[in-house]
Amino acid sequence: MSDTVTTARPVAEETGASRGTEQGAAARPVRQRDAFFDNAKYLAIVLVAVGHAWEPLRPGSRAVTALYMVVYAFHMPAFIIVSGYFSRTFDGSPGRLKRLVTGVAVPYVVFETAYTLFTRWTSQDPDRPVSLLDPLYLTWFLAALFVWRLTTPLWRHVRWPLPTALVIAMLATLSPSIGHDLDLQRTLQFLPYFVFGLLLRPEHFRLVRRRTARILAVPVGVGALGVAYWAVPRMNYAWFFHADSARELAAPFWYGPVMTLAAFGCSAVLVACFLAWVPGRRTWFTALGAGTLSGYLLHGFVAQAAKYWGWYEPAWVHGPVGALAATLVAGVVVTALCTPSVRRVFRCVTEPGMAWAFGTGNAAPPRGDARA
Repeated sequence: MSDTVTTARPVAEETGASRGTEQGAAARPVRQRDAFFDNAKYLAIVLVAVGHAWEPLRPGSRAVTALYMVVYAFHMPAFIIVSGYFSRTFDGSPGRLKRLVTGVAVPYVVFETAYTLFTRWTSQDPDRPVSLLDPLYLTWFLAALFVWRLTTPLWRHVRWPLPTALVIAMLATLSPSIGHDLDLQRTLQFLPYFVFGLLLRPEHFRLVRRRTARILAVPVGVGALGVAYWAVPRMNYAWFFHADSARELAAPFWYGPVMTLAAFGCSAVLVACFLAWVPGRRTWFTALGAGTLSGYLLHGFVAQAAKYWGWYEPAWVHGPVGALAATLVAGVVVTALCTPSVRRVFRCVTEPGMAWAFGTGNAAPPRGDARA
């Protein structure tokens, strides 16, 4: 979910302005999406949906909880790192600011309101007020991305950006008084991943796509599953949510900084393993990578409705067959929500042009899935 999630690079061929523009308008380079990043975004959004489908299955299943822990250790860090990587061009110019408003702020307002009303309807919280200061469910990511991207120009001038971001995240775990307005606790604790993405270059992604990296990713991934299975009764996996201070997690204050560093190291390794196995060629799901914003924002309604409609009530659902069924349904649903047809239907709220709201002096960057 990043500002130019178009993952675009110019090619030699150029075109004139589109039909209807003045003849002789300046030619623009044709932009081509990078299949690798589109594949990565699609696979990551599938894991997000699968993780939400596993939530009601965790009680009583150590295996599901271990899988859940591993997925949560890297799927949002992967999104945030990629978002940081494609936010490198954000310079605070009028065009970029317009894209930030239309591509991040407007969807946040729309879906924060929609999720609040949906929560009232399902009676999970019938009296919940509509508050843009209290992100509900998965809208926190848009609020955080808005804040992170605004700080991008600053990180270009910081001498030690990643260590500085890590210190900020560690201090956040010591400060329960920060509260949860705009989910600031989570925004600060996930900040190092965004800054890490800002520091990456194309050659770094080429490193993890080597054959050696793919081979090493297998034992590392298997080892992570083994460690997670061992840790289930011994560790609070909420540390990977990065949403609370150490005190709120009933841990000694010094756990916060330690767990911040440990979780960052663990997540960075698992993100590298994940990216190592992302195909670099075009596949049947490559085109779906452009619609991950729709998949991200819309699948939450299905996940919440599944609980409201009692899909998890039958006993068999909490067995191995049920876990497999939930995984497959989540994958199919989020895949459908990433399709171009769904993206077109919801573009008015996920990628609005809003030309009526801005002047024409500074054009915004091309529209695309700007969040993941």
